[in-house]
Amino acid sequence: MRSTLLALLAPRRLLSILVVAVPLVLAQSHYSVEPMAAPLGVLMCLAFFLFAPLSWRALFQGETSRRRTFTEPFGRLVVYAVAGAGTVALVGSVVPDLLGLQPTLMTSGSSLLVSIALFLVGGYGLGRDIDLERSLHAERKRADDMTVAAERAQLLALRNHLDPHFLFNTLNAIAEWCREDGEVAERATLQLSEMLRTIMAGTHTPAWSLEQEVALLDTLFALYQIRDPEKFVLKREMDEPLPRVDVPPMLLLPVVENAIKHGPAASHRGSVHLRVHAQPGGLCIEVQNPGAFKGRRPGGEGLRLVEKRLEHAYGGDASFSIEAQDDTTLVRLTIPSQPNPEPDPA
Repeated sequence: MRSTLLALLAPRRLLSILVVAVPLVLAQSHYSVEPMAAPLGVLMCLAFFLFAPLSWRALFQGETSRRRTFTEPFGRLVVYAVAGAGTVALVGSVVPDLLGLQPTLMTSGSSLLVSIALFLVGGYGLGRDIDLERSLHAERKRADDMTVAAERAQLLALRNHLDPHFLFNTLNAIAEWCREDGEVAERATLQLSEMLRTIMAGTHTPAWSLEQEVALLDTLFALYQIRDPEKFVLKREMDEPLPRVDVPPMLLLPVVENAIKHGPAASHRGSVHLRVHAQPGGLCIEVQNPGAFKGRRPGGEGLRLVEKRLEHAYGGDASFSIEAQDDTTLVRLTIPSQPNPEPDPA
């Protein structure tokens, strides 16, 4: 009852109902000599527009999403037809007789037959429309839940997203340092362990602070620089203190990996810049590496994953761009200042 009433009061349905009901009541009042014709017309319209879809939904709940044979709902159709005829007869015939009212436009014999037909057809249309809308909302929610689940799966997959060559090379370097420089080997092992521990922790939280995100990137940069300290120079330009903004965990990890992989690791000498600055209503993050951007590689998943995560977390309020700037590549992300950008899939 409550859900049907709320659905009927929705603007698009209420307007349609008024477009039909108001002319009927006006015609009832104009073409009838009975002084109570208008209130009686209002009562008949209320009975029709409320009880017709309510009785349809009560008898055929869930029929919009299930395939039925012709004969299966026959009994309920009979009940629906009897209920419609009974309602029209009660409001349009019995009540006027009890009140001693004269016949009106809507209560004459032929008009009652038309009212019964309108009750059956209109109740079917309104009731089915309400159920279809509810089914659509349920399917959209299910799709949203599946999107969150897929996002969760992608986040879990980030455990393996680190460039395997980087991991293998780092482990090989650590093995070599164990023979040559135990202190460096120990520091590299601890940093690698800390980074992997942070990544695994990030897969179990919907959002973490910008400070945690930057700390993860610093660890990644440090590991690259331990392996080859002459390969590149890291330049950080950040607001101090960092803005108190939550971001999706490991959002920037693929961006930084790409910056290293297609910059210094591809023999492009120069500085890697990481810039984080607050701006009105949000945050601007830039990663710039040597080597001009030449278009996305077929099959590349890292940047596409970043874009999908931004879309899922912020909708159209976030932006992502990558472009060549002279002989460098510049990636820019802008995100709004939202404390919890991603809902907890749990």
